[in-house]
Amino acid sequence: MMLRASLIALTLAFAAPAHAAGELPPLRAMEMSLQLFEAGMAARDPLLMASAAQLRKGVAVEAVERAGSDGEAVTGEAPMGWEAMLDAAEEAAGEDAAMLSVIEDIRVASTKGVSTGPVYSISRLAAKKTDTYPPLPYDGGKYAEVYVEGGGGSDLNLYVYDAKGRLVCSDTDISDVAYCGWRPASSEAFTVKVENKGAGTNRYSLMTN
Repeated sequence: MMLRASLIALTLAFAAPAHAAGELPPLRAMEMSLQLFEAGMAARDPLLMASAAQLRKGVAVEAVERAGSDGEAVTGEAPMGWEAMLDAAEEAAGEDAAMLSVIEDIRVASTKGVSTGPVYSISRLAAKKTDTYPPLPYDGGKYAEVYVEGGGGSDLNLYVYDAKGRLVCSDTDISDVAYCGWRPASSEAFTVKVENKGAGTNRYSLMTN
């Protein structure tokens, strides 16, 4: 119960439409929303799922065309949108009128003022392959983010290298969700690599700010 309350409180604290300086970075919010949603699914808790959707709805991501070296660029929606989270919450809510009202309020709420910086692309990557992306420019002194969200097919690892080939950030836990955030000392281009460590093909979104 305390964990559930803490998760909801954390979500609502950062679920404001705009992500101003000093608030939760947009792609970190995307990662947290997935964690919250998965906790809700495991507990069959519609409030957790709805809170996850509210957090994710507060970040607007725009699709771009790009592909890594070994993967295949595909079109379509990202692995999990806020609408799908709300649909799952609605199903879990059943006949709970109060919960259904909360879900509907989130569904129709305005998204005016949301962050419009992050972009995403979708790729399909075979087992034991690594997608290397063309260098991405980032401004010195500004917080940089890269987020990978897979479709559940296999373990994905994320690596970010600076212009000199030095590793500046990585996320190699055993999951197909990975996040890197850092603040470049100067403006330069960074190389992103996504590695499929699993035995099966995975469809993933690469999100960058």
